[in-house]
Order: sequence, then C-alpha cells, then structure tokens
Amino acid sequence: MNNALNSLAVEPPARILLIKLRHHGDMLLTTPVVNALHQAWPQADIDVLLYEETRDMLAAHPFIHRIYGIDRKWRKLGTRQHLCREWQLLKMLREQKYSLVINLADQWRSAIVTRFTGAPTRIGFDFNKRRGWFWQNCHTQLASVFGHQTLHTVEQNLSILAPLGIPGSNTVTMSYQPDDWQVVQTKLQSKGIEGSYIVVQPTSRWFFKCWDESKMAQTITALQNDGHTLVLTSGPDKNEKSMIEDIRALCPPERIYSLAGELTLRQLAALIDNARLFIGVDSVPMHMAAALKTPCVALFGPSKLTFWSPWEVVGEVIWAGDYGELPDPDKIDTNTKERYLDAIPVDIVVTAARKQL
Repeated sequence: MNNALNSLAVEPPARILLIKLRHHGDMLLTTPVVNALHQAWPQADIDVLLYEETRDMLAAHPFIHRIYGIDRKWRKLGTRQHLCREWQLLKMLREQKYSLVINLADQWRSAIVTRFTGAPTRIGFDFNKRRGWFWQNCHTQLASVFGHQTLHTVEQNLSILAPLGIPGSNTVTMSYQPDDWQVVQTKLQSKGIEGSYIVVQPTSRWFFKCWDESKMAQTITALQNDGHTLVLTSGPDKNEKSMIEDIRALCPPERIYSLAGELTLRQLAALIDNARLFIGVDSVPMHMAAALKTPCVALFGPSKLTFWSPWEVVGEVIWAGDYGELPDPDKIDTNTKERYLDAIPVDIVVTAARKQL
C-alpha cells in the first residue's frame, strides 16, 4: 500500500479517476475533491465516473477531462445488452491506465470498477458496512470514516484525500457555459423580463421537503409589493410544474414569471448566478445557489442539517426544526403527504429575503 502512495510522490499521476454514483446534489459536492486533486497535480487528467443523469452537474467543470456515465436505462435493454454495456465501460476504463482511482461511492459496483481499472493506487473509504476481504482487496488504501457523523458531506468527501497527504479545497464549483446564459437571456427577454430578478424554487423531487403553497405565495406577494420581479423554477416533473401553477394562481399577476421545467441544470445555474436573490427549499438548486455565491434564503428540513446544509452559503438557512418538531430523517416515508417545512412562519422568510436584498 505505502509503496504505491510513495510512487505518486516520485512520479505524479498522469491520469486520475474519481468515482461517485449518487444523486445530482451529491455530485456537486464532490467538486472540492476535484479541485484539490487539480491543485496538487495540475498536469493530471481527472476523469469522473457517475450516473449518466447527473452528468450536467459536472459537464462544464474546467478541471474535469472526461466524464464516463453509467446509464440506469441500460436495465431496460435486457440482461444481455445490459451486461454488454457494463463490460464495454469496464474495458474502456481499464484502457485508460489510471495512476490513481478515488472511490467516493459505497456500492459494491464501485469497488469492482475500482479494482478492474488496475490502477496501482486505489483509495476508498473504510465504511463500517463494507468491512471485509472483498472491499479491502478492491482498494490499496482505505481512508478512515471516523468522525463522519459530525462532518458536512463536503468534509466527508475531502477526508478521502488523507492517505495522499494533499491539502483539501473548500470550494464547491458549479460551472456552466456562456451559451447556457445566452439561452436563459433569450427566455427572459421573450417573457418581457428586464433588469434584476429573484429566483424562487419551491419544489423538490421529494414533496415532504416543500413548503405550503399558500405560504410561498404570501412570501412572493410581499416581494412583489416591494417592487421585485420573481422567476419561478422547477424540474420537468408534472407534479412540480403543477405546484408552480398553484402558487402563481395565489399571487398577483404583476412581475411574476415561470420557467418551470424549461431549463437544463446548467441553464438553471446561469439563471441563479445572475439573480439578485435565490429562495428555495432543500434541493439541488439550493446547493447550486450556495456554490455560485448568489445571496440565498434556504428553507431546510427535515434532512440532516449537519450533512446537507448549503455549503458556505451567502445568506440564511431557515431550519424548520427551530419552529417545530421534526422526525428522524432516516425514518421518513418518502411518499408521505406531510410537509415538514410548514412550521416555518411566512414573516421569518420575508424578513430574511429583505435582509439579503
């Protein structure tokens, strides 16, 4: 193990692979690791293996050389075709002859990929649930997870660099291209939006993370009455878009617009980056706003605040647990109709928004 790590000090890695197989927000919070690896070895090509649907989160990152995607739609092709695609991906990764593989994931699949690359240095986490010969044999070094329960996800990710002895980076990076902003500008102009605007993202893929529609509408109305223009966004899901329309129907028609379901993630980043303020619930756009340093009012709960609060946010996080009792995040039925954010008063959110403006 130590010989492989020592060899990196003598001969810097030419090619590095980072593996993370999770959701969109998780992928954004891996970027400090990418940034740290680039700072340590600026000449190295840094590739990433992720789930294909999360590609947009990292596609424009300036330090990422190439992205490989596992498409979960492969399962629909039948067993033979599915295995064929997986095998082709494995061979492609092995052909890259990586010097270093960083496995941030906890799935057995990620361990198999890590081992199959043949990289001389392969680092994973020493997860309690993965103690055993197989997991250890897939890696040449395991980073400690001691203290992870008290660390933010960004800090947890960065701790995998400890065996390498390189400094971490606290910067979460959300990148987009100039043409993403050009598309957004065209959409704004087509709706007659000029000057500054506030972005409001009331939705999440999990509705138990959302605030009551009438409370969100009251907040928006207060900001409309202050003379601000508001742009509402959501994902393409029909239920999310329906929530946006319900909120709009409760607001005055002046200076309120919807781009719900109309933007890619990178276009949404461009919209948020140029906004005067972002207001949203615990979802990917909240993390994007924090990364972009757009002033932010985040309505948060019932997720674990320590793990998932917006990292180094410019603005205010309003924790629902300060206004009512929240359930154990690990025991929540994700299909529940409960709205755990509803304990948050409207005036608290309006005051926080005005303070940022």
